Amino acid sequence: MITAFAPIVWGSTYLITTQFLPADRPLLAATIRALPAGLVLMLATRTVLRGSWWFKAAALGALNIGLFFFLLFFTAYELPGGVAALVMSIQPLFVLLLGAVLLGEKIRAAHILACAVGALGIGLLVLRSEAALTAVGILAGLVGALSMATGIVLTKRWGRPPGVGLLGFTGVQLAMGGVMLLPVALVAEGLPQELSSLNLAGFAFLSIVGALLAYVVWFRGIERLPALAVSFLGFLSPLVATFLGFAFLGESLTPLQLAGAVLVLASVLFAQRSPTTLKRENPQKASLR
Repeated sequence: MITAFAPIVWGSTYLITTQFLPADRPLLAATIRALPAGLVLMLATRTVLRGSWWFKAAALGALNIGLFFFLLFFTAYELPGGVAALVMSIQPLFVLLLGAVLLGEKIRAAHILACAVGALGIGLLVLRSEAALTAVGILAGLVGALSMATGIVLTKRWGRPPGVGLLGFTGVQLAMGGVMLLPVALVAEGLPQELSSLNLAGFAFLSIVGALLAYVVWFRGIERLPALAVSFLGFLSPLVATFLGFAFLGESLTPLQLAGAVLVLASVLFAQRSPTTLKRENPQKASLR
C-alpha cells in the first residue's frame, strides 16, 4: 500500500503538466522534477559513492530516471490517444523475463495471464479510436518499458552500496538521471521566458512530491517487495490519470473505461497475491535496513 503511493502520485503528472506548467517543455519538467530533489537528498545525507558503485548508480539513474523519462515523453508525442500507456504496459512482462534470468524467479502461467489482463485493462482505459501508430513511437515505448523494467530488476539485484541509506541512494539516482536529462532539455526545448506562480507551484509539486517523496517510497518498495509485484503497481498511474481527467478536466468516462479500470485493479491485486510475490524476507534481515 505504501509503495502504491508512488504510481498514484505519478498518475497526476498529466494533470499537473497540462494545467500548471509552461507548454511544450516536458523534458525540462522531467529535469526539474529529478535534479533538484536528487541534489537535496545527496547533500542532506552527505552521500559519497565508492568504486564500482559510481557505474552502478549511473546505470540505475539512467534506467530508472534519465533514459526512461526521455523515452516516456518521446513516446507520448509519437503515439497519441493513450497508445503510449498501452505499449508501456508490457513492462511487467519484461520484469518477469529479466527476473527469471537475473533473480532466479520462476515464470508461472498465472503471471503471464496477469500481464495480459493488465494490458487489456490499460487498452480499454486509455485507447481511443483516433489513436495513430508509428514504428518509431512503438519502438521508443518498448525500449522505455525495457529501461524501467531493467532498472527495477537491477535495483533489486544490486541493493544499495554499503553504508549508504535509502534517502541518499534515491538522491544519487535522481541526480544522475537529472544530469543526463539537463543538456537534452536545454538543447531541445530551452528555458521559458517567464514563470508564473502557478508554474512554480507545479514544478515544486513534481520535484517534492512527484520525485523526492515518491521515489523514496518506490525504491523502498523495490527493496521489500518482489520485482514483479512492484512493476504491476505501475498500472495504477494511467488509472489515476484517467479518473483525474474525468474529475477535473471534464473528460468522458465510458463503460469500457470502467471495465478496463476493473481489469487493471484485478491484475494489480492478483500480482500482489501470487505465490512469488507472497514470499517474505527474513525479519532479521529486514530489520537491519
